[in-house]
Parts: sequence; C-alpha cells; structure tokens
Amino acid sequence: MFISHTTRNRIAERIRRLFGAMPSRVQVAALPWRLREGVVEIMLITSRDTGRWVLPKGWPEGGEQLFESAAREAAEEAGISGTMAQMDIGRYFYGKVQPSGLPRRCEVLVFPMEVTEIKSKWREKGQRRREWFPASRAAGLVREPDLGELIKRFGQRSLKNAA
Repeated sequence: MFISHTTRNRIAERIRRLFGAMPSRVQVAALPWRLREGVVEIMLITSRDTGRWVLPKGWPEGGEQLFESAAREAAEEAGISGTMAQMDIGRYFYGKVQPSGLPRRCEVLVFPMEVTEIKSKWREKGQRRREWFPASRAAGLVREPDLGELIKRFGQRSLKNAA
C-alpha cells in the first residue's frame, strides 16, 4: 500500500504531539500559478540563503488572515499579486534552521494565487530569482517531497477544472 509523504508527515506530527513534542510553528505560502497554452505553470523563487527553489512563504503577522499573510509574502518575495484562495489546499513540513543552529519544525499552509500582476521592482528583487515552470517540473524542483506532491496534484486538478 502506497502512503504519500504528506500522509506520513501528518501521522508523524500527530505522534510527535502525542509524546509531548513542541507543536510545529505555522507558516504560510502562496502557490503562484497561471494557465499558459493549456499548461498550469507555477512560479518558484529562490531562497535567499541556499538559492534552492521554494514558494514565497513566511510568518503570519498581526491580525492578518492566513491567506492575507501568504499574499503579502508573495508581494514581498516575488513581486506578484493576484486572486488569492482563502482556504489552503494542503500543507507540508520542513525543518527551519534557527539562528542558534538548531532546527525548528514548521508546518506550512499553502494558498493558491492566480497571478494577475508581475512587478518589475519589488522588495526582495536583488535577493531572489523568480521563474515559471510547468507544475510537473516545479514539483520536482522543490526539496520537500510532500510539497512536490501538493504542486503536482494542484497542477493536475487545475488543468482538469480549466478544461
């Protein structure tokens, strides 16, 4: 029986909590997408530290709704805006290295954003690259397997809905 990375991580998180581990810190991410010539494309950006491909993500701030935080992160990190889903389509987990050098488990809720505006100047332009990829390719470029599964499923589902 095949169990996805996402399902395994959810089970692992429940077991961690059952045995008293600290809960994961919650982050939010935008999943920027567009439909181009019948293909769902996903915008990925590079991380500032390692240059690996990631989604725009960060910490919720103040009284923001989670989807609003994801939209803000997309604007700051990728210079994009668009129609933001108010419900997440899934989540993934990763270990964020803290300034102390110790990893902290983070749970990232992912909110799709149909991109309608791409700015030529934005807050983190000099620190990141951004690029569009077909969803199937984007899924293979991210390091977290459960994020890859989420991107792949989104691309397949969105293409069916557009048809």
